[in-house]
Amino acid sequence: MKRLCLLVAILLLMASWSPRFACGEQRLRDVIDQHVASGWKANNIEPAQPATDAEFVRRVYLDLLGIIPTHDQTVQFLSDQANDKRSKLIARLLDDPRYSRHQSDVWDMVYFGRNPPGFGTNERDGFKDWLAECFQKNVPYDVWVREMLRAEGNTVEQGAPMYYVQYKNAPEDATQAITQQFLGVQLQCARCHDHPFDEWSQLDFYGTAAFLARLEVVDIGKKDNQKAFAIGEKNLGEVMFTGPIQSDEVGKKGEPVKPKFLVGDALTEPELPKDFKEDRNFKSGQMPPKPKFSRKDALADWITQPENPYFARAAANRIWAQFMGKGIVHPIDNLSANNPASHPELLDALAQSLVEHKFDLKWFIGEILNSKAYQLSAGGASDEAKPQWYERARFRPLSAEELLESWVRASGYDQVLEASKQTSPERFNFRGITWNYLVQFFGAPADGEGVFQGGLSEHLYLNNGQIHTLISDREGGLHAAIASSEAPWEERVDRLFLQVLSRHPSPAETKKFVEYLSVEEDQKRRISDAIWTLMTCSEFRFNH
Repeated sequence: MKRLCLLVAILLLMASWSPRFACGEQRLRDVIDQHVASGWKANNIEPAQPATDAEFVRRVYLDLLGIIPTHDQTVQFLSDQANDKRSKLIARLLDDPRYSRHQSDVWDMVYFGRNPPGFGTNERDGFKDWLAECFQKNVPYDVWVREMLRAEGNTVEQGAPMYYVQYKNAPEDATQAITQQFLGVQLQCARCHDHPFDEWSQLDFYGTAAFLARLEVVDIGKKDNQKAFAIGEKNLGEVMFTGPIQSDEVGKKGEPVKPKFLVGDALTEPELPKDFKEDRNFKSGQMPPKPKFSRKDALADWITQPENPYFARAAANRIWAQFMGKGIVHPIDNLSANNPASHPELLDALAQSLVEHKFDLKWFIGEILNSKAYQLSAGGASDEAKPQWYERARFRPLSAEELLESWVRASGYDQVLEASKQTSPERFNFRGITWNYLVQFFGAPADGEGVFQGGLSEHLYLNNGQIHTLISDREGGLHAAIASSEAPWEERVDRLFLQVLSRHPSPAETKKFVEYLSVEEDQKRRISDAIWTLMTCSEFRFNH
């Protein structure tokens, strides 16, 4: 009876997805604003004022490119009087080469995190390069997810197969990750027993795991001087189901479980010839042969089909949370009937629009960022970091990648290298900054639900760490620009704030900094301290 009710709910959900329900002739950005405003009205909430240009320019650069704007970019935007300057900036940043690299960083963390399981998964440049290329070419989301889950080629030259490497010999772990990340369904409880709160049974879990049970990670040698792996798939092999964990017994073999789609039919697959035989192991150093029939590919195709009632909703919810701070369903990977959406009709509209626009992420992200909801100020009566009703912008701690690259830009160290005609270092390999050391303090700024968890060690690094090595008094740096300028100190302080915090200082801030910096004694150190102070303040630490 429970399963029948779930099927009816899914059918009703699919039936509600119609173009006119989603947004009809309206722009998605307007649909977003209508639904968000309805939530304010229903809950008697007063939203924040629109973000200032200074708030907006810093926010959108960090969200799309993972770095603060330069001094000149900030000044140009603040002085621009055009009414459409925000939409033009969004469009320009979506075409910036840094956009694809930053989105690759973001989604790499979704799929791997800082410390993924599996041998060789920490060296995944091939995967990151492949993902960045997908964003650069604006490959539709369903296309590159299908490519990732089909995992053809190798981890160095094609990149995508690296996803499965972290789940070597662990189809159950892969099942949990895939259903959460791509469908927003949490099956982990059903691994040991029928889910106590949702409709999922153990057979649902192991029916999904059966699609992955025949996969093997194959070492194929080196490619481009890097260790390379491929994903082989056997023609034989089943998941064995022994029943609920509380009734498990030592030596119990269990029964084989055939692949079955979630809330769908069992997989229909051709039978192998009666006399079929298969080598026990794939040969190391060689690409594994393709199977007669691929269960893995069947699962990838089913997950990414437009008719899948979970795929588009999970994607829409995850991308919305990336830019708005909190999913319409929160946590973002738990799209359960027992975890209702804050704005259910908006989530329907977002998901349907993704399908209608063939999973075009640049278009989708552009619509979210062009909404009035995204462009609200971070100030307001609410003290939540991620307001439930989106009545103001969220506060988000910068990632380690964003922090380092923004510190480099704020200090002008990148311009120091250019002025001295030095070759730019490899990414994250700047003078005096040890990347692995930095990641220890800033690699996981939030917990599993996105709550900031900075502690004493982070404060110690900000006050005593390696940041000062980027503050150079050589030509091109911010320190040199301030020290060598003959402009009044008020203008030099203005330059300091614009370059580091992307805004003009308040009168009180100007007065305090002028008093401190204009003292001739030990002025070089004072300028360094002023730059360091702004680069390590909480305003710099967060995107808001």
